[in-house]
Amino acid sequence: MTLTLKVPKMACLACVNTITQAIRSVDTNATVQAEPKTKLVNIETQASATAIKEALASVGYPAA
Repeated sequence: MTLTLKVPKMACLACVNTITQAIRSVDTNATVQAEPKTKLVNIETQASATAIKEALASVGYPAA
């Protein structure tokens, strides 16, 4: 499944790394592409959207 989420708090590459690690804690095989300028995160994953959103919120980057 492909998800595109807007993460308003994402501002830099450190944020991208934290977001990527949070997503991979739910799905180790997930493909993550995050762009701080647009605040969009594209995710190829087998995990549910709810699980991904919960993982992002748990590290301080809730999806809008």
